[in-house]
Parts: sequence; C-alpha cells; structure tokens
Amino acid sequence: MSKKDKLWYGFIIAALILPCIPGVIGGSFFGHVATMILLYAAMAQSWNIISGYGGQVSFGHSVFFGIGAYGAALAVVTCNTLPWYGAPIGMLAAAAVSIFISYPCFRLKGHYFAIATFAIVEIFNRLFMIWDAVGGALGLDYPILPDGWLNFSWSNTKTGYYLGALAIFLLVFGVVRWIEKHRLGYYLLAVREGQETAESLGVNSTFVKLGAMAISAAFAALCGAFFAQYNYRVDPPMVMSLDMSMKFVLITILGGIGTFWGPFLGALVLIPLQEYTRAYLSFLGAGMDLIIFGLIIIVVMIKEPKGIMGLLGYFVKKKQNDETNGPEEKGADR
Repeated sequence: MSKKDKLWYGFIIAALILPCIPGVIGGSFFGHVATMILLYAAMAQSWNIISGYGGQVSFGHSVFFGIGAYGAALAVVTCNTLPWYGAPIGMLAAAAVSIFISYPCFRLKGHYFAIATFAIVEIFNRLFMIWDAVGGALGLDYPILPDGWLNFSWSNTKTGYYLGALAIFLLVFGVVRWIEKHRLGYYLLAVREGQETAESLGVNSTFVKLGAMAISAAFAALCGAFFAQYNYRVDPPMVMSLDMSMKFVLITILGGIGTFWGPFLGALVLIPLQEYTRAYLSFLGAGMDLIIFGLIIIVVMIKEPKGIMGLLGYFVKKKQNDETNGPEEKGADR
C-alpha cells in the first residue's frame, strides 16, 4: 500500500469517527463548517477532473451545480416527492447539458474556452431568472418536511448532513482516484500536456474531454442537490452565478490544481475562513470572504503557483535533502 493510499484510508476512518464523538458535530457551528468543507472539497474535485487533469479551465461549473440544485428542489417543491428522485435526474440533465455546450466550446483553445464558459453562466442565470416554471427570480422555497433520511432533512442536528456530505466526498474522490489509475486518467493527462501529440498516438481527444466533462458536471450537480436540500431554498444568484463558479476555481488552485488532495486542502483552508468571516465579520459587509479569498490566492500564486500541495512538496523535498546532505555539509563547515 502506498503512502497516498494510507493517507486516504486514514482520512476515511477519522471522518467516520468524528460524528461519534459526543458534541463535536450535532447541531454545532463546527458541524456546519465540517459539512461545508466536505461539500466544497467534492465540488472542487469535480471541477478538477476536467480543468486540473484535463487542462480545460472552466468558469461555468455553477451552471451544472445549479441544475442539480433545481433538480432536487423541483422534486420536493413542485412534484411533492422525495429529493432522492430529483438528484439523479439533475445529474443526468447536467451531464447532457455539459456535452451539448462543451462540444462547440472545445473547438476553442486556452483563454477563449475560459471566456466562453463565463458567458454560459450569464446566459443560464438570466434564463432561470425569467423562467416561471422554476420560480423565476424568487426561486423555490422548501416546505417543512419531517426529519429523517427519507426526506434528507434535519432541523436540530447536523449529523445527517455531515454523513451525507461525507458520502458525496468519498464518492467523488473515490472515482477520481479510480480515474487517476485507469485509461481515462492517462488520456486526460496526455491531452493536457499536448493535444496534437496525443491525437497522433491515437487518442480521441474530443471523446476523452466530453467524457471527463460529463462526469465532472454530474458530480457538480450532485453537490448542488445537496446544497439546495441543506439551505431549504434555491434561486439563481445563490447557485448559478459567477461567485459560485469562482469558488470551484479558487479552492482548487489554492490547494493544488491537477492533484488528488489539492481540492481538499484548499477547502480545508478557505471554507473555515469563509464561514468564520461571515459569522464574526459580517458587520464589514457582504463579500468580505471573497476579498480575503482573493488576497490569499494572490500571495499563494506569487510564492507557490502549485498551491498548498506545492508548498508541502517543497518542505518534504527540503527535509529529504537536509537528511541526505546535512552531515556532509556540517563536516564541510567544520
């Protein structure tokens, strides 16, 4: 078993033990923060599939996130059924929409692809703002539902939401771990490093990118379904905006784009900062968390473009070099 796998299994065991400790999760603010860390880490990892491993930087993932959120909300509010039915339908719809809009956009390269995804967010945001069937600008408010796993709703505790977020986290990270070690992962890396070279070796780059985008969009939609269920309402500015798209990007870049643990490390730093800033510095006005996010990203990008994973790699390498060369250098100093 590799060190990475040991770290992976160690995290799973620790996360499962956490809600068993009395008073740690429950209805506490810490429980809310822990739930958000897992959710945003899964969101960022879904973006990392196509943008980190595939090299196609997308600023449009809030569209897929919003489709998933509306899928779960429509199932409860409009169809009077369970959110469990809406979530998979939202995932399938998001995957279909991602293929539909990505096929022409993949003809664009570099910054032009990123700009096109910006425009897509605005188009969908305006569309949902005027679409009466999904509540228009007012959005959809959840009715009061009985607590329990059937409705995926709890009014006095965070434990159920924490376990739900943990399940999504394990699913997304587990699939990415599988992709890393199988043909799709190798093809994605090949396309990222040199699309023309990969195609000359027989890789169908369009098929590979569309497949990765569909998986990425489906997972983003699953996170959106959870988000709507957790907040008991959904509207276009909340789930389908550039602010939400930027969170996908910032968390991954801070942690380490194109790395397995990067999205988790980014969420581990930024989400507590966001939640505690909102709780204790709200008198400074809305958007304070995004200002702090921006400052941190600027500092990290200047010091270490590879993010927290790059910093950790630097310290590990420095320690190994010190252990290898330390005695000789000390001898030379004498």
